[in-house]
Amino acid sequence: MRRRKQLRLWLRRQQIIPKPVIRLKPLDYGLILLGLLAVVLVSVSVYSKAGNELSVVIGGAEGEWIYPLDGDRTIEVAGPIGVSVVEIHGNHVHMASSPCKNQTCVAAGQIGSAGQWLACLPNRVFVRIEGKTNDDKLDAAVY
Repeated sequence: MRRRKQLRLWLRRQQIIPKPVIRLKPLDYGLILLGLLAVVLVSVSVYSKAGNELSVVIGGAEGEWIYPLDGDRTIEVAGPIGVSVVEIHGNHVHMASSPCKNQTCVAAGQIGSAGQWLACLPNRVFVRIEGKTNDDKLDAAVY
């Protein structure tokens, strides 16, 4: 028995017999399985959001705010020349009033689809809708 151990040590030193491979224990397999399960759950939660979740992002001089599009509310956003009023109503957003001279942002009307935006450039207020777009819809038609 002793000679056998000495022979193995000598063969390992001569690199004839490779070093033993690290063997995984049952707890190691459990941790690997737990890690893979965590990766799958995070991937599913990130990539399986509903397509109708649209949000309104309002940017102003004081920061940026995010609101759901399906709620009704009135938001006052302070800018360099005054307060702009943004209204969310009936899954649409519009600029109700603004202190700018030409009122182009108010005349722009309402928006309700992902990717659309409104801006009051003199007051530095920017409103956009974010979320998944429905690519099946027709963008425009030409006759």
